[in-house]
Amino acid sequence: MRRLSLVIAFGLAITTLITATHLPTQADNPRFGVWKLDSSAPPPSNNIMTYEPYEDGGMRITVESTNAGGQQSTWSYVTLFDGAFHPVAGQNSAETAVEVINESTTRISNARNGRVYQVIINTLLEDGDTINNEYVRLDEDGNIVRVTHATYRRIG
Repeated sequence: MRRLSLVIAFGLAITTLITATHLPTQADNPRFGVWKLDSSAPPPSNNIMTYEPYEDGGMRITVESTNAGGQQSTWSYVTLFDGAFHPVAGQNSAETAVEVINESTTRISNARNGRVYQVIINTLLEDGDTINNEYVRLDEDGNIVRVTHATYRRIG
C-alpha cells in the first residue's frame, strides 16, 4: 500500500511539473506591447495602441491618438476575452467586448448607449509584429454600412 501511495504521489508530482511548464503565462501573449498605426497622414496625426496584462489572463488596451488638427485623445478598456462588455474609460457611454475567434484573431464589439455600432476583426499576423484590423461599421438595424482596414506595427 505504501509503495502504491508513493507511485501515485510521484505520478501527480510529474503531471503537475509537466502541466506547469507547458501552461502559457501572461508574458507569453504575443499581443503585449506597443503598436503604431501605419498611416500616410501627415503629422501630427498619430495612433498608438498599448496592450498590457490585466488580471488573470486578461488584457488592458490603451489607445492614444492625435488627429490632423493636433487634438489628442486617450481611451482604454479591459477584457478577459469572454465576450462580456466592459466600460471604455475616456469615452462617454461606450463599452467594448472581446471574444477569441482563434489563436491569432479576436472579435471586438464596440457599443454606445447599449447598441453595437462597430465590430473589429483584430488579427495578429504570423510575423508577430503586425496586426491587421478590419473595421465593420453597423447601422441602427445591425446592417453593414462600411468596412475599412488598418495595419499596426509593433514598436515596443
